[in-house]
Amino acid sequence: MISNHRSQQTKLILGLAVGLALLLLTAWAVVPIGGGATWSEEEVAVLRSLSLDALGPLPPDPSNRVADDPAAAALGERIFFDTRFSGNGAVSCASCHKPERHFTDGRPFGVGMGVIPLNAMSLVGASYSPWQTWDGKNDSQWAQALIPLENPLEHGGNRTRFAHIIAEHYATEYEAIFGALPDLADQQRFPLNAGPVDNVSAAIAWENMTPDDRDAINRVFANIGKALAAYERTLLPKPARFDRYVASLDDRGRAQGEPILSADEIAGLRIFLDRGNCLSCHNGPRFTNDSFHNTAVPGAPGYPLQRGRIDGVMRVQRDIFNCLGAYSDAPPEACVELRFMVIEGDTLLGGMKTPTLRNVAETAPYMHTGQFATLADVVEHYNGGGYTVQGHNELAPLGLTEEEARQLEAFLYTLTEE
Repeated sequence: MISNHRSQQTKLILGLAVGLALLLLTAWAVVPIGGGATWSEEEVAVLRSLSLDALGPLPPDPSNRVADDPAAAALGERIFFDTRFSGNGAVSCASCHKPERHFTDGRPFGVGMGVIPLNAMSLVGASYSPWQTWDGKNDSQWAQALIPLENPLEHGGNRTRFAHIIAEHYATEYEAIFGALPDLADQQRFPLNAGPVDNVSAAIAWENMTPDDRDAINRVFANIGKALAAYERTLLPKPARFDRYVASLDDRGRAQGEPILSADEIAGLRIFLDRGNCLSCHNGPRFTNDSFHNTAVPGAPGYPLQRGRIDGVMRVQRDIFNCLGAYSDAPPEACVELRFMVIEGDTLLGGMKTPTLRNVAETAPYMHTGQFATLADVVEHYNGGGYTVQGHNELAPLGLTEEEARQLEAFLYTLTEE
């Protein structure tokens, strides 16, 4: 009896040991070696759609025939950093778009010849977007590049001034790309300072020029923008830790190799994909849908509220340098975005362009007038839902805990290029 009882105990112990071993083996089999998370097939597909590996080639810009001309890009790069293209000789495009800051400037407002009450958007990957600036008032990078040149708060120059700078310092490069310059030596026809700008004497001088001479200067001016855009098309996003993590996932959604993301970063990524509702606007390999949304961002104290996309629509339609204008290289049928853009709806008033989240941890402050100093401030705003004073608020409170908000912020740091 005693021997039989001991035999049963031994069998029971052995059975428990085998069961425990099988349980441990099963657990080990489903825990990925490199990440501490397992993703579903659908989630892996979404993650791969966000990776830079999914970023296709740059879309062509039919309005700019030299968009992908290396010589034009080289000329544009020189102009980009040349402070002579300003009213005081001290401002260049790089004053607000600094390469070391991912082509932003780290300030709430841009600072040129004055203070511009808008935050400088990153130029990295901007060539993929059909609309430029926070309100989308330009439908190409070359048309956008012209706006600051004449803005008295930015470069503070004028069209004939810039044409004369090209003739004096860049004539050989310019004419090799765009053809002969006008005879700018005749200052009776082409004054040193003339253009449709706020400066009274320059504006009067512009009006006194013949229509043909104004057209000749407009073409030089447009070509300056096209060269700048050719350079800006070379500013492409580079892989981040997030991209390495996605590349490490096998077909069963398990990360292989050494851990790339921490447990908090992975938790934040899950929130980004799900409860954070971030994909509604921040999707695709550049983490932006290039559209316009009213997310109840408060205005900058002491400044009028920006009306957003509703003003951008009107300005792009009136812009003589838009895709359908006389200085565009595109046939009308190629101007699809401009011809079929949304011109009415709830999101136009107060709607601002969705910025890329690539390098977001290094491009503070945030929003169109730099209202939020830190990513934690941004997450707090979206978590609370906000209250808009104009237009329709698209946000709903997320209800994230403090820990979840911190995890979401942690994930955003993984989007910085390595």
